[in-house]
Amino acid sequence: MIERKHDRSLWIKTTGIREWKDGTAHYNRCESTPYVALNKLFKRYKFDKTDRLVDFGCGRGRVAFYIHNRFEIPVTGVEVHDITYDEALENKASYRHKFKDIEAPVRFEYGLAEHYEIKPTDNKFYFFNPFSIKIFKKVVNNILHSAKKEKRTIDIILYYPMPEYKLYLKKSTPFKLVNRIRVPGANDSKEKFLIYRLK
Repeated sequence: MIERKHDRSLWIKTTGIREWKDGTAHYNRCESTPYVALNKLFKRYKFDKTDRLVDFGCGRGRVAFYIHNRFEIPVTGVEVHDITYDEALENKASYRHKFKDIEAPVRFEYGLAEHYEIKPTDNKFYFFNPFSIKIFKKVVNNILHSAKKEKRTIDIILYYPMPEYKLYLKKSTPFKLVNRIRVPGANDSKEKFLIYRLK
């Protein structure tokens, strides 16, 4: 009920879970980050007007629209499931009809996360366990390669972090854990955000 209420306030539809019909070893189901979790995160974590967010495995776009609406920064969602991607575009049309005055762009790209070209201005990256550690490593390597070419502070935000993601970032990258934000009332200890930073 709360999820649908928040969706309506943004003029979008992002509730429900979608499994891959054929099954896949590398891509996980589509499931949106709960609004209660996002509200908690952004009480303690803020974006600047110069920030640019990329949500890998964006699903129907909930995180992208929420952040765009709250912080009015450019956001990009990357999605590989064709039906889910089409739903994100439908949500964008509805959202933009209501919130046309926000100048920052909202973009969605269809394709593999590891093929997304990291822009020199992209500096915030969001993951809710969208794919296997194999693909995650490729995406993080792309981020690191971009950071070498264009020096900047970069944050990776993980929700409900997979142990493999945490281990890889800790042992094999220069990213440092800078914040841990738990979701209020959560029964599962994994229900938290971890924020890693590269300076």
